This record gives sequence, structure tokens and C-alpha cells, in this order.
Amino acid sequence: MGMAHRGRLNVLVHNIGRPYPAIFAEFEGGQKDEEAPGLDHDGTGDVKYHLGAEGAYLTRSGKSIAVALISNPSHLEFVNPVVNGNARARQTQRKTRDLYHDPSVCWPIQIHGDAAFAGQGIVAETLNLDALPGYQVGGTMHLIANNQVGFTTDMGDARSTQHASDLAKGFDIPIIHVNADDAEGCLAAVRLGVMYRQQFHRDVLIDLVGYRRWGHNEADEPAYTQPLMYERIRSHASVRVQYAQSLVEGGLLTEEAAGQRFEAAYQKLIDEQQSFRASAAKAAQSSPAPTRLVTSEAVSTDVPADRLRALNESLLTVPDGFTINPKLKRQLERRRAALEEGSGIDWGHAEALALASLLTEGVPIRFTGEDSERGTFSQRHMVLHDAKTGEVWAPIRRLPSALAGFEIYNSPLSELATLAFEYGYATAASDALVVWEAQYGDFINGAQVIIDQFIAAGLSKWGVTNRLTLLLPHGYEGGGPEHSSARLERFLQLAAEGNFRVANCTTPAQYFHLLRRQARRARVRPLVIFSPKSLLRLPQAASRMEDLTQGTFQPVLDDPDPGIVANPGAVRRVVFCSGKVYYDLLAEAGGRDRRPAIVRIEGLHTFLEEPVRTVLARYPSATEFVWVQEEPRNMGAWSYVAPRLALLLPAGCELGYVGRPERASPAEGYPEAHVEEQARIVKEAFGVNK
Repeated sequence: MGMAHRGRLNVLVHNIGRPYPAIFAEFEGGQKDEEAPGLDHDGTGDVKYHLGAEGAYLTRSGKSIAVALISNPSHLEFVNPVVNGNARARQTQRKTRDLYHDPSVCWPIQIHGDAAFAGQGIVAETLNLDALPGYQVGGTMHLIANNQVGFTTDMGDARSTQHASDLAKGFDIPIIHVNADDAEGCLAAVRLGVMYRQQFHRDVLIDLVGYRRWGHNEADEPAYTQPLMYERIRSHASVRVQYAQSLVEGGLLTEEAAGQRFEAAYQKLIDEQQSFRASAAKAAQSSPAPTRLVTSEAVSTDVPADRLRALNESLLTVPDGFTINPKLKRQLERRRAALEEGSGIDWGHAEALALASLLTEGVPIRFTGEDSERGTFSQRHMVLHDAKTGEVWAPIRRLPSALAGFEIYNSPLSELATLAFEYGYATAASDALVVWEAQYGDFINGAQVIIDQFIAAGLSKWGVTNRLTLLLPHGYEGGGPEHSSARLERFLQLAAEGNFRVANCTTPAQYFHLLRRQARRARVRPLVIFSPKSLLRLPQAASRMEDLTQGTFQPVLDDPDPGIVANPGAVRRVVFCSGKVYYDLLAEAGGRDRRPAIVRIEGLHTFLEEPVRTVLARYPSATEFVWVQEEPRNMGAWSYVAPRLALLLPAGCELGYVGRPERASPAEGYPEAHVEEQARIVKEAFGVNK
């Protein structure tokens, strides 16, 4: 379930079975009644009407139904795709090569506000997922808690349609309007919705038309802005009174018995509250638990050569008669040659081997994004299309040795709902590696609420984490403001308390080990990878077989130049960088007799000091240290790494900056300007003024 604030406490108590004292504790003392499961420390917590919970609803026949209410921020409707992703994960059997999806085992329910349903674009994005193959959940029950007013905004100011539910018409969703005063009618509406979902496995919507008796909250004065409406509400009998009267008129209950039932229920609440207050007054105040330190976790990510060769052959196998596009066939054949020769393994090849190896180890994988089956830059081709018939074949789904299922889907043209869906899926599927890829990293702008409110803060607020992995193509190649930057600075500003991991790799082997480590680490956290564009096929960036069969992900890569390795004491200048700009620097270094050492920071968060200290110790004569980046000074990694690197430099040394000046836009829009600026950055990195 996902829902707004109003009615949330009722759901927690009556549908999930949370005890009254737990609710009172949050009101009276603001303390949690139990530690959040995902936290290594106390965290910040969250207001009581944001918190989720899991429990069981006991039916009158004695059966128990598991109910999960998803935690959500005040951006209320943004929980909708999270709910569906969570449900999809619970519906999917992943521990076999052939995935099995059974919508009958879990039913997503979303309770909306009337103003929000009409006003929030995330609602339309979520409704659009209903019939898409990678996002189907067998139908969601949507319920609009229609108060006929949005906070203080009247209906005529909140939407352009007659009904709050009219958006659903565009998706052919049946809409059931019901008066919230009619208790029996409400039950009939729910029964009809349940039957529709069971029969047609599609979304259904109930427009529950009611009102807010106390305004936006119990302390509000709604008559300030809706005086006529609230004059009528004050004289309008409540649902309880109306239903009791109907039972009395039907001869099912006496008026005296109805009053006694109400008094008994109300007295029970008073007794519960007084009992809680008495016990709380006697309880000693406990001191906050100290933050628990988590030691570094070593994970083996290398794969034997014979196993890689076998996987590679399976990934290149298609059925007899299947016609691969001739141009693509040459590209795939290069993967066979690369492994046989032991060199020239490119990015897409390393990725395919990493994912295939995980499947043979029993790790389920879900991979989605815009154009992810082929890859935005025609680098992946995980799903093949017959050039003559259009038939589809995905070799990675047919690995003979696979012990888990592999899902890959092209997503709709959406970042907001699709990323939220994958967040929900990953949260419910801690056993799986869930990967979401942006078409260009810049487009993560369209999902910023999910980044800020869920991925970055969810662990601290709710104790909720997962191993969701984001691939954000990033790098300055003259593509302009919307095709260059995945906003690295934003993720590093949000990175704290071990909430997620951030990496900017420069080799396919680093990417290979990073994916495998993410899937195998016991300490579950999201991972943000700034993936490349121009490096996908750059010969200098290619890896060798031994890079995959040995070692692991290295957060810091020292300069591998033979001259520097042989004589590190001669180095006077050390250039730190991260990502694609390394190869621009490498190209400039090729024509120099004496050049600086170029050190790559690949693992940005959590920033590890010890590998940097180890590298710096190799250059005892160095007195000049600079950070080089392609991004403007107020963007990229500079603000994050500068204070951390500065603390590690030799006494008396300062860290200089080389890159673009502070700018409002992340990149130049003209190719000529980009080339000129990039050339300046590279020269200045080597101590040559423009």
C-alpha cells in the first residue's frame, strides 16, 4: 500500500495491526518503538505520518493477509510507482533461469488525494506502466480520498476536469464513483473493483467522494477559506452517526446499543492512552545508541578464464536460422576474438560477462532503462532482433549454467516513475541486482525527487535501503548542456552516513568488478555509476582477460606509465582526476619526456583515505598537486574531493584546481567552444598556461 497522510494512522492500527501504544509513543515522545532494520545508527527518523510498516490483517474467517505500507515523503504521489515496483518484486520468482511472474500473490493499492491525483504528473506516468511488459502487476487498486478541496484550494482552481478521477479515462481504467457517507455503497465499490482486477488483471479506480471534517489537520481552521462548505459540514452527521441510524431503522441495532458501542470504543482509546502515559512517566530515559562502525568488506569478484570463455560462447550463441544484422554480427564476433586474444575487451563486453557470471552464481538481475536492451550508444545488444523476421532472442536469458533469472526491458520515456519503480523493486528484492540506466546521465534531473527523498534519505529516515544500481552516462564530448553531465556534484552533496556509493570508472575491468561487488556485498547500499560514452569503444580504455580473472575494484588507480613506475622519485607534480578526462590527459602526456603522475579517483563515496595515502607515499619529491575535471568549478567532484585530498597532502602543499570556471550551465553548446576549453584544461593540468 501507498497512501497520503490523512487516514495513515488508521491504516497502521486497523489494517496492519500496529498497537495503539506504539502510535501514542510517536505522538507523546517522538520515539520509535523499534529500531529501523536497515540502519547502522539511529538516523534522523521521520514524522509519524511518513513511516511505513508491515503486519498482518486477520480476516473474520481466521485467515491472515500480509500487509505492507510503504514509507513515503511529503511528495505524496511519488510513492505510487514505488508501491508497484515493490509489488512486482514480490510477484516474481527469480531463483530459476526461467522467471515466473504471478500477480495473484500480491496486490498493490494506492490511496490518492483528489487534488494530487489531478495535479501531479507522476500519477500519469504510473498509470502508463500498467500494461507494459516489464512493469505489469496484474492491476492496481487506485482509491481517491476525494475531500473536494486541496489544502485550501477549491476544485475549480485545482483541475480543469469535472472529476478528480478523469485522468484515468485516458488509460481506459474503469472509474467507480461512490459517496463516502454510504458505508454499504463503499463496500460494494471495493467488491466490484476486486472482481474487475481478478477478471481482467488491469487497474481499477474508486473515486471516494467525501469531505474533511477538521480541515487539513486537527489544528487547522478551514472556515478561513471555505466558510460555506464548513458551515454545511458542521451541521452534517458523521458517517458513524448515519450508519448507526440506518442500522437502527433497519431493525438490526437499537439506538441505545449503537451508543454503547461507540462509548465502549472511545473509552478503550482513553484507557490505552492513560495507560501509556503512566508507563512512559515511569520509564527511564535511555541514552542514544552510539553509531556502529562498519569495517571494510572484502568481496572476491575475479572469475576464472575458462568460465569466462564458456560464458562468452553462450552469449554469442543464437538458434539455427537466426539472422543477425551483418553490421552487428561483426561487432559481436570481435568479442570472441577479444577473449581468445586476451585483450581489447570493451565496456559492453565486460558488462555482459559480469552479469552472466552473476547469474551462474545464483544472483537474479533486473536491468531496465530507455533503450537498455540495445544500449543508447549501440554498445550492449543484450537482446537481438532477427534481421529478416524481427524475432527476438536474448542469449543471456538462455545461459545453460544460470541459477537465477534475468529481466531486461526498454522502459517508457520516463525517468521519474521508472526509477521509482526500480527503487521499490530493489527494496523488496534484496537478493537481486537491480540496474536502472538513464539514456543520458543528464536526464536524472527528471527523477530528482526520487534521488533526494528516497535513495539518498530513505536509510536515515526509514531504515530502508537496497542495492539499486544507477548507470548515468557522463562525460564532456561537446554534446552540449543536456548530454554531458549526470550532475556528479549533486550525488556527492547528498552522500553522507554511508547512504549510497558513488563511482566513476575508467576501464571495463573496473566496471566488471564493481558490478560483481555490488551484487555480492553483504552490506546493501545503492550504487551510482557514472558510466561513459566515448570510452565505450576507445582502444586505450580496453581491458585484458587477466584484468577480469585477477584483482577487484580499485577505488584509486595510480599512474601505470612505465617511466613513472620505474622512477617515482622524479615526479614533481601529481594530477588527480576522475573519469573520462583521464584519457584526455593521457593523450597530452604521450608527447612529453617528463610529465606529472596522473592518479584516478574511481571510488568517490565512500572516500577512502588509505589508498590515496599509499599513492602519495610513492612520490616523496612531489610539491605540486592539482585536481583536474571537465565540469565547471561549481559542479563535478571538486567541492567534495578538495577538502578531503587537502588533508592528505604533505605539509605546506596546497591542492590546485584546473577545470572550467563556475557556470550556470553544465557545458558549452558549441563544439568549437568545447574543443577550445577542453584543450585549455589539459594544458593547464600539465602546468602550461593557456
